Amino acid sequence: MASRIQRVFSELKQQGRKGLVPYITAGDPSPAATVGLMHALVRGGADVIELGVPFSDPMADGPTIQLACERALAHGTGLWDVIDMVAEFRRDDQQTPVVLMGYLNPIETRGIDAFAERAQAAGVDGVLIVDLAVEEADEYLPPLRARGLDCIFLLAPTSSDARIETIARHASGYLYYVSLKGVTGAASLDIVSVTEKLEQIRRHSTLPLAVGFGIRDAASARAVGAVADAVVVGSALVSEIERLQHNAEQLPQVLQDRLTELRAALDQPVV
Repeated sequence: MASRIQRVFSELKQQGRKGLVPYITAGDPSPAATVGLMHALVRGGADVIELGVPFSDPMADGPTIQLACERALAHGTGLWDVIDMVAEFRRDDQQTPVVLMGYLNPIETRGIDAFAERAQAAGVDGVLIVDLAVEEADEYLPPLRARGLDCIFLLAPTSSDARIETIARHASGYLYYVSLKGVTGAASLDIVSVTEKLEQIRRHSTLPLAVGFGIRDAASARAVGAVADAVVVGSALVSEIERLQHNAEQLPQVLQDRLTELRAALDQPVV
């Protein structure tokens, strides 16, 4: 049976459309706000939601998402809380895939088997563990796969052919290509380099390719969407959450509007 992630990407391919994958940090600006924001993202056109698990040392993330983690942790948001948010989201949305994106430490602390069991029961579809090297993944992947959780890995501009091949053998769901050298929220996007790297990756994998880091607006989303299977937008949305953290009632509509703009750009016919 196809996973929710496989189904969504298959439908997008049949429709000739590109995936829109927004990222927000669970518990930011407050735990009570997260599920409502997830539903707002879906209304705006999200195909998959990446939900960040707050961590005290998010080394791959730039200052915007680091601060989001600090705000979420200040509210006491832990891994089990994040999974409970997914379960609440599932009461009204059985269709939209949810991927938990975070770091290994909170999972190790609670145990990979307990995590996988609880995540599956809540309706989590995939896991992207930023600091899990594929060479060290053998003890973690079987419990995740046994629970039907897709294992998503990052690829970078510096990834060699050998490493791409290794990751492609272990990954499922989709591959996440980090379009920039550096942390999330970094500035410039070189679409020629992205195109060349995606061509290289496609020689080793038939999984959908999602591209993130550096996609800030409709123009960059459309440029990346022309060569990728999906675009991931994170820091641009988290910046809005930071800006409106004290006016949280405005946030659902603001995020929905941002997604609607990006969705329209991705859906424009190529001329």
